[in-house]
Amino acid sequence: MQNLPAEIYSVASVREIDRCAIEDEGIPGYSLMTKAGQAAVRSARACYPDAKRWQVVCGAGNNGGDGFVVARLAARDGIVVSVLAVVDPEKLSGDAATAYGDFAAEGGIVMPWQGELDAEAELLVDGLLGSGLERDVGGDYADAVAAMNAHPAPVMALDIPTGIHGDSGEVMGTAVAADLTVTFVGLKAGLFCAAGAEHSGKIVFDGLDVPEQCRKPKDSLYRRIDDALLQEVLPRRARAAHKGDFGHVLIVGGGPGMPGAVRLAGEAALRTGAGLVSVATHVSHAAGLVGTRPELMCHGVEDLSCLSELIEKADVIAFGPGLGTSEWARDLYLAVEGLQKPSVWDADALNLLAETPGPADNRVITPHPGEAGRLLETSAAEVQSDRRAALDGLVARFSGVVVLKGANSLVSSQSGPPWMSTSGNPGIASPGMGDVLTGIIAALIAQGADLERAATAGVEIHARAGDRAAVAGERGLMASDLLAELRNIVNP
Repeated sequence: MQNLPAEIYSVASVREIDRCAIEDEGIPGYSLMTKAGQAAVRSARACYPDAKRWQVVCGAGNNGGDGFVVARLAARDGIVVSVLAVVDPEKLSGDAATAYGDFAAEGGIVMPWQGELDAEAELLVDGLLGSGLERDVGGDYADAVAAMNAHPAPVMALDIPTGIHGDSGEVMGTAVAADLTVTFVGLKAGLFCAAGAEHSGKIVFDGLDVPEQCRKPKDSLYRRIDDALLQEVLPRRARAAHKGDFGHVLIVGGGPGMPGAVRLAGEAALRTGAGLVSVATHVSHAAGLVGTRPELMCHGVEDLSCLSELIEKADVIAFGPGLGTSEWARDLYLAVEGLQKPSVWDADALNLLAETPGPADNRVITPHPGEAGRLLETSAAEVQSDRRAALDGLVARFSGVVVLKGANSLVSSQSGPPWMSTSGNPGIASPGMGDVLTGIIAALIAQGADLERAATAGVEIHARAGDRAAVAGERGLMASDLLAELRNIVNP
């Protein structure tokens, strides 16, 4: 994914940016449409240089107008272009009508949709429906979507794949599965949410030279986590620094039979730069952990008196990896629950929290959809159906900072719109990945980052490490594969 802007907008906000450019700044709408077409042709040529035969499928409105501009410019560029129209182009109005007229004036021929695509086409261009879609795709539009999805050629969507809701990312009846989406003016939330992330393929953005004064970051739905935040959280270290300058993380967890989770969390904290990492675990695991990772200071905990001393020495507590829900785990929960020190909670710590929910401003919680459902007394499916609402609900109930894990993980913010990670891949949906994330976030807090920035940067570091580790393939990716990659990410 290219270096995309930080702000992710609602469709209404993008529409307002567009209106400002046209009405307030005096930029002709057709000029913006022409720039959009140029950006799309440029991106298609870069991504599919061998594709010499394109078919553009146009609908009504400005998305169809974008398609006619793409067809005209591609033909000028020596591409063999054919155009299919789902609606009669003679009935178009505004800039879309101008785009069709210019295409026809240069010898372009438009054929009506008759149920079939060009079997020899090497690239399909989706110019059917744009981001303003509010009802299910049906009729000839649905037939065209099905034909595009069945065709062997790659598909480039203009602005957003047809059938994807511009705000929620939900499929509206049916949707184009694009390989490349070239989006304009502002990033639409639907490209990154729900099914939109799957259907958009590679995303390329072009702002069309819209003046910055037309963009209103305060109206964005999300903020994309970018390099600037990581650089802020990971400053260059002083040459005279020592381990005491980088904080002390205590990992609490690893109930009977579950030592792996605390090792993953502890090693992730070390790889992210924590100065010291202690592990408080069940007595049966301490010796084994020291033997396999001697850099961790491992302590077998039998009673709360042992834990209290460890807590006192730590700067941040990572609570929950491999904890379980035994009486031993519940005793540890009572010891950690009311602490004033910053903490990161995951896994069974969240399941215990769901039994006695309460707010805490000094805590980061990191639920996946199933855990979020338990915390909100609903289902994982309900959480996934509206992740933004679920995030807001978790913040309202538990305070502090919330990381809602999943594709394009979300992080709550008290200072603006939630943060969204647009990195990561399906390979990181595997056992132990949450333990690694917990260790990363705890390490950043130990090094001085506030809870929100630690959680936000931690999510992105974790996702980018997953992307690097997945170069050899997403299937079969293990949590421990990320550990070696963390040093590359946290030393920019």
